[in-house]
Amino acid sequence: MRDPWADSAGDTGADLYLELRGTRLRTGLMDALREAVRSGRLAPGARLPSSRTLAADLGLARNTVAAAYAELAAEGWLTARQGSGTRVAPRAEPRRAAVLARFRPDRRGPRHSLIAGRPDVASFPRAEWLKASRRALTDAPDEAFGYGGPHGRIELRTALADYLARARGVRADPGRIVICSGFVHALMLLGQVLRERRTRALAVEAYGLDLHLDVLTGHGLRTPALPFDELGTRLAPEVLSGAGAVLLTAAHQFPMGLPLHPDRRAAVVDWARTTGGMILEDDYDGEFRYDRQPVGALQGLDPDRVVYLGTASKSLAPGLRLGWMVLPQELVDEVLRAKALGGAVDWALSSLDQLTLAEFIASGAYDRHVRGMRQRYRRRRDQLVAALAERAPDVRVTGIAAGLHAVVELPPGAEGSVVQAASWQGLAVEGLSRFRHPDTPPGRDALVVGYAGPSDSAWAGALDALCRVLP
Repeated sequence: MRDPWADSAGDTGADLYLELRGTRLRTGLMDALREAVRSGRLAPGARLPSSRTLAADLGLARNTVAAAYAELAAEGWLTARQGSGTRVAPRAEPRRAAVLARFRPDRRGPRHSLIAGRPDVASFPRAEWLKASRRALTDAPDEAFGYGGPHGRIELRTALADYLARARGVRADPGRIVICSGFVHALMLLGQVLRERRTRALAVEAYGLDLHLDVLTGHGLRTPALPFDELGTRLAPEVLSGAGAVLLTAAHQFPMGLPLHPDRRAAVVDWARTTGGMILEDDYDGEFRYDRQPVGALQGLDPDRVVYLGTASKSLAPGLRLGWMVLPQELVDEVLRAKALGGAVDWALSSLDQLTLAEFIASGAYDRHVRGMRQRYRRRRDQLVAALAERAPDVRVTGIAAGLHAVVELPPGAEGSVVQAASWQGLAVEGLSRFRHPDTPPGRDALVVGYAGPSDSAWAGALDALCRVLP
């Protein structure tokens, strides 16, 4: 497939000074290009070097430059047209960090989005939520309208303790649950607590979100990567031996889509017991399993060594900003202290939203909603698999037993070109390399396709655009 970021009119060889910071080359290049646009060094309409030229000038792989160009084009910073090369967008404006832009559509963004990690927010149960809110408001005690505290409302913690035990096999009582504003907030608090405990390294999976790495390294923690093989994340002794904690997506690895192998589940718990280490379990979409019973939470094997982390972001909507930690007893006071010292902005979540979610769970509305969305997402998955089998039979789809996304494997060397071609078609989709840990060697070429997010009216167009760019 032809590289759409190459200059079809001939490479101009124009010089472009960029100062790259940090060890993540693609992220550093994107930050440097954004800063050049913000500062005016790159004016609207300015032509950039081809991916080949810039890669040679900076000593980077061409695919790294091409992937950075593609993502900046999806965000609206750059444009790319065959025959005219890559240019700064006519009205490129300063934006928030790229990782935040992934979760918020923009007026100048792509026509279609298959970005992973986005639920179908159009299906938010507004009527049932409103009913729960009215009941919660009617029954709310007067003190619920005060400032509250870092632990979170007891009503929500009680409802969650019952639900998580029943649906996810989590062993907890309300006193060990702390409410937070989402997974990243929880990770910030845990990073602070672990650092105060003199933990120096927290092992992570070979593939995941760079935002999580940034949070952990921001607390001074090293983040060595556990390798990945055909059975999923491999618990390499040479990595775990230097770590005091490990972060795992055990039920459904993000983005590869495999559960942690049963033998490895037992092994990582044994490691934590033997060394005194902590396991941070990110159960980001554990409710959505399609082809067999859900994989139970790792926390159920040892509640004293596993921190269970969940949110309402995938099951309901990320806009609720509600998440929870089920903590080992020894961490509760330390996390509460870190949360309280963080200030009101960090921990003063809406008591009424917490009470509404508690009522929503206790009334059975949450279970009904999850069951309905599980059926909806399974239909989407089946439609994706069927369309690819018909229109792109040479690609292989994996990681489809659960969750809101699939991995579409590509021929070697095709990932960058396919992502770029998708951007040309007005389709936002991310390559697997976007999620690879900086210390992980390059692996398979693939797309990570989120099939849950598009509305019903946009789904057919997004699926058609995907099929048109696949080899």
